[in-house]
Amino acid sequence: MRKFFCWLILGILGFILIAACNYKVPKTVSYLPHSSTAECHIVKHTMGETCVPNKPQRIVTLSLSTLGNVLALGVKPIGTTNEYYREENFLKSSYKIDDIKLLGFDKPNLEAILLLKPDLIIGVDWFKSIYPQLSEIAPTVLGELEYSRWQKHLSFVAEALGKQEAEKALWDRYDRRIDRLKSALKSRYHNKKISLMYVNGNQLLIDVNNSFVGSIMKDANLQRPTSQNIESPYGAVGISLEELKKADGDILFVATFDNGGNQFLQKKQQSPLWKQLKAVRENHVYHVNITSWSATHIIATDAVIDDLFKYLVNTP
Repeated sequence: MRKFFCWLILGILGFILIAACNYKVPKTVSYLPHSSTAECHIVKHTMGETCVPNKPQRIVTLSLSTLGNVLALGVKPIGTTNEYYREENFLKSSYKIDDIKLLGFDKPNLEAILLLKPDLIIGVDWFKSIYPQLSEIAPTVLGELEYSRWQKHLSFVAEALGKQEAEKALWDRYDRRIDRLKSALKSRYHNKKISLMYVNGNQLLIDVNNSFVGSIMKDANLQRPTSQNIESPYGAVGISLEELKKADGDILFVATFDNGGNQFLQKKQQSPLWKQLKAVRENHVYHVNITSWSATHIIATDAVIDDLFKYLVNTP
């Protein structure tokens, strides 16, 4: 269950936290020389301090969150890992990512990374066990990624890339969009509860306050059901079918991970417990994209805010 929750929230609630495999860097291949201190700046990260090139040209990202933040800052990496299959990734419709080399889903392929000859590797601290090998390939920085502080990773990526001004512009834009959303909502949902449920395989989960979407809803002054007005280590809590009432609200957003999740949900929708939910009875159940609503990067905030406009403002 611990592994599942980590994977859920980081995908964008998220993502898969399992130990990266211990690939060996081939001894026959020479490592790229690191930049001199005159051409780089020091970045503090979970593994210490690294002198990062001031103008990196060949960047590899080691998480979907890192990828989204790098793209948002106006930089296109040459390779990335990705916790979700590309067909399901909403980034594909917003950014031309097909030419970004896929380097693994939950386990980075070190040999593939080496062949790309990167001059900077940016990721999250899931991959501490292979940091020595990564840092031999290119300067590598691994940042923290906490669900309740997902914003911190954007700042970390911006520092590594020297894109602090671009980061400020992104937050200014986010604040403007939230302000417009609040103005559009007015007092319409002042006494309404907004619920979010995830479905994966045969598992049901409810989103809570300290998740990615939870932070956006809080910024928009949207209220959550009592069962979701809590915090959890992974930003979500598993529930049984008998506890389905915990997923109820005046509005219910539902996100499913795969076809298995869709099939499981379709079966549960035949249950009297589902049909008794207030959001179901009043036809206020809305299906949203899992890779945006469970993400932890700044690009996904646009997709979530777009959906909040679509279903809370523009829907009768």
